[in-house]
Amino acid sequence: MKYFSLMSCLIFILFFGCNEVNPKGEKQVIKFVKQWNEAHTQLKSPYLKDYYMAVVTYYGKERTRTQVQENKNFLFQQFPDYTQTILNDKMIITKEAGNFLVSFTKHVSYDGIEADYTSFLSVMNKNGDFKILREGVDENIENLDAPIFPSFLENNVILSNKRKLYGDFNGDGLSDFATVISPEIITARNADKQVKNAVECIGGCSSVIMFSNTDLNPITINDAYQSQLENLKDLNGDGADEIGFWDIKPTSKSLYVFNATNGMLLTEPIVINTAVHKNLKLIDVFKKTGPNKITVTRSVEVDGKWRLKSEVVLLD
Repeated sequence: MKYFSLMSCLIFILFFGCNEVNPKGEKQVIKFVKQWNEAHTQLKSPYLKDYYMAVVTYYGKERTRTQVQENKNFLFQQFPDYTQTILNDKMIITKEAGNFLVSFTKHVSYDGIEADYTSFLSVMNKNGDFKILREGVDENIENLDAPIFPSFLENNVILSNKRKLYGDFNGDGLSDFATVISPEIITARNADKQVKNAVECIGGCSSVIMFSNTDLNPITINDAYQSQLENLKDLNGDGADEIGFWDIKPTSKSLYVFNATNGMLLTEPIVINTAVHKNLKLIDVFKKTGPNKITVTRSVEVDGKWRLKSEVVLLD
């Protein structure tokens, strides 16, 4: 009789207790999902790929982590003001074949539109880190053709060829491309003067250089809202092209010279006073003048007058 009672308890636990989540595990899952949700901003979105497995089911279709990241990039390219929250911070967590199924209502806001969608994530614990296996919404909800969903975004080329800068930025001998996620400008005050914070942007006036090769980390440039990219070719002999970022302001242009493989600056930003030194081209301010050597030309103020000054920079 005792044996029968013991077996009955084990069977009950096996079939009815396996879907329960222990409180500690639930707290960890909730924390992870909140972090994922909070990363859906224009500045944090370039790092969303870190939350996903290498291959996932994304809104009903198999996608790689890279494709998911591209889709998130497209979303913020088209709707820089996009935000999402978990309604009332309420989540329902159940065990699903050893993973965690997290259900919640996602409240989204974009382009003056607000809507709620019944959503879910399937999350697994891999080597102590949580990763997303599936992301989607209830297939029975309305407005599945809304422009924020992958089915719409994938049919619209948000990143036009004009916005892509091609080059071999990781040194593997293959062509990559880079593009810039720019902030949305709210207001522009004192536009005729170079005044810090004269321009205000949603979420801050920072721009992010994104690379098609996700092995290359995004590069964030603060206080930059209008820009242009330049392929500077291989400057330091590592086999990878360096990338130039023009930070364009009403009365100045600053060229940032980045090593794309590690995101480090190779020299101080090259600032040009465009109110005085007008119509200067890249070759006028930047030249490769030898192995691991460049010559840069900046605007400098000497005795109350603005002049162009050149210097040779040796690269490591």
